[in-house]
Amino acid sequence: MTTSGGALGGKSFLASARPSSNVEQVLKNVEWPEQFPFKEEDFQRDDVSPDSLFYKAPRFVTHIDDPAIAALTKFYSRVLPPSNSPGVSILDICSSWISHYQAGYKQERIVGMGMNEEELKQNSVLTEYIVQDLNVNPKLPFEDNSFDVITNVVSVDYLTKPLDVLKEMSRILKPGGQAIMSFSDRCFWTKAISIWTSTGDTDHVLIVGSYFHYAGGFEPPQAVDISPNPGQSDPMYIVYSRKASTT
Repeated sequence: MTTSGGALGGKSFLASARPSSNVEQVLKNVEWPEQFPFKEEDFQRDDVSPDSLFYKAPRFVTHIDDPAIAALTKFYSRVLPPSNSPGVSILDICSSWISHYQAGYKQERIVGMGMNEEELKQNSVLTEYIVQDLNVNPKLPFEDNSFDVITNVVSVDYLTKPLDVLKEMSRILKPGGQAIMSFSDRCFWTKAISIWTSTGDTDHVLIVGSYFHYAGGFEPPQAVDISPNPGQSDPMYIVYSRKASTT
């Protein structure tokens, strides 16, 4: 494939860059174009009304099924710092009334950032929360090098300014800090970006991987398929990376 950023549109890039249908192989040996291959229209949505209206009423529901939730919680139990680790700070962006961390998980600081205050108030794992629409203001109100981990659950498909958000994530992560983006094949269809709704699971891994790559400041992203019961329950995919350590 060509590496000229202007020569490839979003879908052309996905078709040419995808190395296999195996999710865990998708981000290996990708020849990224010099420039971000997606265009403004790729981030348009069917429902252009303010997200603040869409999320005004609280939704105390889960957006993936129980087996997928259990798979995500198990993954978190392996990769998150142990509960009550001194000095650890975690940020859960696009958060809700539940973050899917393991039962009883605690840290000195766990911040939730979401769209509905009533939902965030009910999230017992959080030590604090912020209501903010990242599609209006992608600036994260935190100091540089503040967090050890940033998580995001089944919401990356709604971000209309993903590079801005990922650049901010890189800024506020401590060197070596980890960003974990998880997603399935379910979403609020009218609020998901067009490049997401017009492509499939393997493409989604590549799309999220591109956010890490082009945001800068991250190690090469990796993907893992934690789907619990293929074909029987919701799939669950993780794309993650660490902030590059300074030298």
